[in-house]
Amino acid sequence: MALMDQAQKQHHVLMVAFASQGHMNPMLRLGMKLFSKGIIVKLATTEIARHRMLKYSSAAADSTSGIELLYYSDGLSIDFDRRTHLDRYMESLAKFGPPNLSNLIKQHYGNPGSADLLCIVANPFVPWVADVAAEHGVPRALLWIQPCAALYAIYYRFYNKLNSFQILTCPDMRLELPGLPSLGMQDLPSFVLPNDPFGSIEKLLYEAFQALSMNKFKWVLANSFYELERDVIDSMSELYAIRPVGPLVPPLLLGQDREDDVGIGMWRSDGRCIEWLDRQRHSSVIYVSFGSILALPAELMENIATGLKNAKHPFLWVVKPPEWSSKDGEGQLPQGFLDETKEQGLVVPWCPQPSVLSHPAIACFVTHCGWNSILETICSGVPLIAYPQWTDQPTNAKLIEDVFKIGVRLRSDRKLGKCIEDILASPQSEEFRNNAAALKEVARKVVGHGGSSDRNVQLFVDELIQNASV
Repeated sequence: MALMDQAQKQHHVLMVAFASQGHMNPMLRLGMKLFSKGIIVKLATTEIARHRMLKYSSAAADSTSGIELLYYSDGLSIDFDRRTHLDRYMESLAKFGPPNLSNLIKQHYGNPGSADLLCIVANPFVPWVADVAAEHGVPRALLWIQPCAALYAIYYRFYNKLNSFQILTCPDMRLELPGLPSLGMQDLPSFVLPNDPFGSIEKLLYEAFQALSMNKFKWVLANSFYELERDVIDSMSELYAIRPVGPLVPPLLLGQDREDDVGIGMWRSDGRCIEWLDRQRHSSVIYVSFGSILALPAELMENIATGLKNAKHPFLWVVKPPEWSSKDGEGQLPQGFLDETKEQGLVVPWCPQPSVLSHPAIACFVTHCGWNSILETICSGVPLIAYPQWTDQPTNAKLIEDVFKIGVRLRSDRKLGKCIEDILASPQSEEFRNNAAALKEVARKVVGHGGSSDRNVQLFVDELIQNASV
């Protein structure tokens, strides 16, 4: 205990995350793992995160489960529409983030006799953190929050020109990369495509991989686990070592105490979800959610609504209202849908996803394929229907269908109704359920004492302390 007290007094880690729930929560859950091994952790993000937390949830905005939350300005007003004007937002963050974060570091760690800051951990969407940390003489680590397949097999090779990506100009070609099945254009992350509209994100990723190539990060950690992405991790071991420390998901999904979760919420969950699920049959409900950022075009909303209505299964559909005015029916339910399906389903603005996924009534999950959602679903043992939209999601859908083999992908020639039938009532149904159940058990083992991810966290802590003593 004396050694633990000494470590807590002397050894600190600062985490810096993009102001998004899906970026902050993996960081916070890694932070709790470090905290459990004697490291004091703080997380810094921008003021917009505090505003969202206070506006939409009852969560405290100054700390969570012992991790102090710090905030700095991104150079924009709180009421600026960051979703619609994403490029301007990212440019402002890159300009004002570094000096404001630097001042924060000086304030909390820069005084004589202040805490021993062992490391600053960043994620790829704030790559400039590596330079800020270097200016303060602090070692750097990167937490990758997408699958290792996207990190090394695709992005690393693309930005460092290690492979020919002729597929980008010849869409009928296939792309062959180590550790992955053959890829088509529809399987690639949107940010490497020629028609990607978000130039600022592509610029950020380029800078992140330049920083990796220049060894600005001493450690690269990943929200994944070795047993899930063994082939990709092994194929890249000679180019760059990566340490999976996940799945960084709520403890509830790992068979642990739900009260121990350090994750924050930026939207208020609808309390009807679990009560409604309690009234449904075992493995009967189609759960549908497309995350916290995306608002689907009207045509896609219509397609999903039609598929759910015709499937004749109970459904729980999360339709998050846009924070800003939407255009052309974006994110809106078709007229009359709620009345037509009031006896069949429940539509809510937000839900407690871990509790929903772990509920015995859930049969499958129709998802946008965000990596956090996929990991939560794997840890719940639930099959998936993949409906990817952008960023790493197309690659994640490929993994779901052809590598993990725990679901199917919704395509123009495979409508939602057919996908539901394939998951629930086809010769493959049992295979999907068995594969999902097997991965669920592996996920629990790797984070347990002595599991592969637990060992990687301990190795990281040991090296942090050893590095500080040199």
